[in-house]
Amino acid sequence: MSENSDYDVKFYNLSREERLAQLKKEVDLSESDLAVLSGARGLSADEADHMIENVIGTFSLPLGIARYFKVNGRDVSIPMVIEEPSVVAGASFMAKLALPTGGFFAESDPPEMIGQMQVLDLPDPTLAKDRLLAEKDGLLAEAAEVDPVLMKLGGGPRDLEFRVISESPIGPFLVVHLIYDVRDAMGANAVNTAVERLAPRVERITGGRVLLRILSNLADRRLARARVTIRTADLAFNDFSGEAVRNGIIEASAFAAADPYRAATHNKGIMNGIDPVVIATGNDWRAIEAGAHVYAARDGRYQSLTTWGKDRDGNLVGTLELPMAVGIVGGATQVHPGAKTNLKLMGVTKASELAEVIVSVGLAQNLAALRALATEGIQRGHMGLHARQVAVAAGAEGTIIDQLADRLVADRIIRIDHAREVLEEWSRSKDE
Repeated sequence: MSENSDYDVKFYNLSREERLAQLKKEVDLSESDLAVLSGARGLSADEADHMIENVIGTFSLPLGIARYFKVNGRDVSIPMVIEEPSVVAGASFMAKLALPTGGFFAESDPPEMIGQMQVLDLPDPTLAKDRLLAEKDGLLAEAAEVDPVLMKLGGGPRDLEFRVISESPIGPFLVVHLIYDVRDAMGANAVNTAVERLAPRVERITGGRVLLRILSNLADRRLARARVTIRTADLAFNDFSGEAVRNGIIEASAFAAADPYRAATHNKGIMNGIDPVVIATGNDWRAIEAGAHVYAARDGRYQSLTTWGKDRDGNLVGTLELPMAVGIVGGATQVHPGAKTNLKLMGVTKASELAEVIVSVGLAQNLAALRALATEGIQRGHMGLHARQVAVAAGAEGTIIDQLADRLVADRIIRIDHAREVLEEWSRSKDE
């Protein structure tokens, strides 16, 4: 995105065609790219038929663009695939509040994934571990032969780790972890291939039987973290002072830190920001979800993934850290036309950069939810957008959709039965 672009344009007030034109002005998008983003040329049934089994067609979700994000000094338009109202708007507004302090600052660990081998039928798992340690260099050398291309790019095996499971429903066994740098891939295929390759050699060394050979979705060696500072004065709105909003956010965060029932919903709000970007870029959102929630319970108790407090100047400061195993090569990222175009739109050139953007969006969305909860309540901001969905579901069309949505909000009854009653009332009035 160029420095002199009018990025601050009121994107929400533009028509769909004008939004596409604005993106084309900011990013070097081709007419083909614009066709993909608009939905005119998305994933075809033929393309889908090569991705999964028993294909009968495709299923669409809304693709929105979150604005105002500055991540590590770079402006980024964020593609988000999601059906829930308020998420894109909430993330965008929080990103705008972060601009005066430089936006989001993020970093990520090396892209190291874990491949697991479960070694069974061992009379002495500890002795088997010692034997494998003695052969560690040879095992890593063999794993390095699996993917020569990845090795040339600087990836490949990094280490072997061993864990003895002393108690389980089937008794003790040994777990071997292959630490594998997957560079710009998510890494499942590379890691699974590597542990499959090593399994026979592990069996020969230990005399045991290798059963499972599979990547772990607890990618805790591949963390991404983001930090944001919001000036207290910028948090003020309506009758709420900046200090009151800041304190409410910190107090709400403490609830999630202490109570797993609250933490589950708190973290779901974080994933409201993360999952849509993961989906939009063709990555595995189920893997990201699994890793995030296990990481939230890493200390033996499920708790919040974010922390919120204040700095010496009284500004609100938030941080988020979680596993972020995403890629920009391989899998659906290269097959799905929407995923390829969305990556181009974001301007990311490395998987680590994508991870840093995604974790920043998760932090922004968490802030949006906490701000709403700590002030007017979650429903007020959500109400107008949800009312439009209810209006459409009740049968409203064209200009009547917005009129009916406004009426539902005014009545503070956003239900489909009430929407139908209002439509019938208007219909009777028209006939009289």
